Amino acid sequence: MPVLCKRAEGEPLLFRFQDVQEGRGLMRCLVQRVTEASVRVDGALIGSIGRGLLILLGVSEEDDEATAEKMVRKLLSARIFEDGEGKTNLSLSDISGELLIISQFTLYADYRKGNRPSFIRAGSPEKAERLYEYFIEQCRKEVRRVEQGSFGADMKVSLTNDGPFTILYDSEELSRH
Repeated sequence: MPVLCKRAEGEPLLFRFQDVQEGRGLMRCLVQRVTEASVRVDGALIGSIGRGLLILLGVSEEDDEATAEKMVRKLLSARIFEDGEGKTNLSLSDISGELLIISQFTLYADYRKGNRPSFIRAGSPEKAERLYEYFIEQCRKEVRRVEQGSFGADMKVSLTNDGPFTILYDSEELSRH
């Protein structure tokens, strides 16, 4: 059964109910543990961090503030940093880590048909920007240093992945637990 959502400027967007149920349109975060990361727009440095997490955040039409809050709680409590014995026992707050958050609609790439990916499952720019800013606001309540990219801009992101250690979180998985 189709679910009709609205996109920017009243453009209709069609989701299959099964896609929504299976988490194919829910908030996604690609999280990379880094020793450093930075973002530039038009050659100008607009944000940089030391040890912490680079979060690429994707928002769908189904997402809301409650979803963002749940995702923030999960990410900030995730024990993905190594302790003195080399075990992943420490959270971002345990290490006084920093965050760099980048909006990333391409996390919704659908490549099943043709050679050009479709991003129809990504949230409208208006909704995505609102939830992106809300997500950052929630992180700033808990983390001493939060940097961000420029929503919708062509950005150059640099990072040194620590591990490498990369995890894909999605709100569908969070709602199961």
